Amino acid sequence: MSDYVITCCSTADMAPEFFEERGIPYACFHFTMDGKEYPDDMGKSMALDEFYRRISAGATPVTSQVNEEDYMKLFEPFLIQGKDVLHITLSSGISGTYNAASIAKQRLEEKYPERKVTLVDSLGASSGYGMLVTIAKDHQDAGMSYGKNVEELEKIKLHIHHWFFSTDLSSYFRGGRISRTSAIFGTVLNICPLLNMNTEGKLIPRKKYRGKKRVMEEIVKRMEEHAEGGHNYSGKCYLSQSACYKDAREVADVIEERFPALRGKIIINNVGTVIGSHTGPGTVALFFLGDMREK
Repeated sequence: MSDYVITCCSTADMAPEFFEERGIPYACFHFTMDGKEYPDDMGKSMALDEFYRRISAGATPVTSQVNEEDYMKLFEPFLIQGKDVLHITLSSGISGTYNAASIAKQRLEEKYPERKVTLVDSLGASSGYGMLVTIAKDHQDAGMSYGKNVEELEKIKLHIHHWFFSTDLSSYFRGGRISRTSAIFGTVLNICPLLNMNTEGKLIPRKKYRGKKRVMEEIVKRMEEHAEGGHNYSGKCYLSQSACYKDAREVADVIEERFPALRGKIIINNVGTVIGSHTGPGTVALFFLGDMREK
């Protein structure tokens, strides 16, 4: 039996079956919508189609991160069992949850001085964060030691590319990330921004394209430019989507055609309620291993 456990948060945006089958405990973020608080639990408390329907109708969810007490509850049972904890967090570039986890780590290591809690800042989000969690679990299942796994994750994390596009700018305006004028003109002109995560784990707008077909082609081009081995890429590839499965499936079909050596079919996950509170519906995100991310 392994002497350490891998944990993460719900914002890794993987399917519920993934966490159950791989044995990965996680802490839930929360969101408040229409005056009621819900856990970010992959659609169990509120179906994701209902969540995105409400946003389209004008609801503005407000998110709350995992706090130190939540982390204490997640970590402590394993320390009591004599296991160390390797926790992978949502990017510190978009959330303060790493700081909360650090406080819990300090308190628990004082209480259990013979045990270790190590935090790895994923510098990622959604299923790109989930990809790093998957890699960590693959390492553990292959017999990799605690310390070596941490070392390898730190080497790999900035090689996980995160590319996003959105066809609906409403939530970007509501969240204050673009002006009303930009949202109106962007909608009228059918402008679709292409963004990615930089080396600090922050979401950076890179370019704007006119029309969904164009931005879908451009996101595939980014994989052609950056994937390890180019068209011979044989690693993992994930997509996540917010109420636009058809668009994600279309991107996946093109990638599977152009990258015949992929490790299995592309996994398409849902953008969960916390990440989706900021993107709204109409976002497709692509994740793969490649060269070092841009600043």
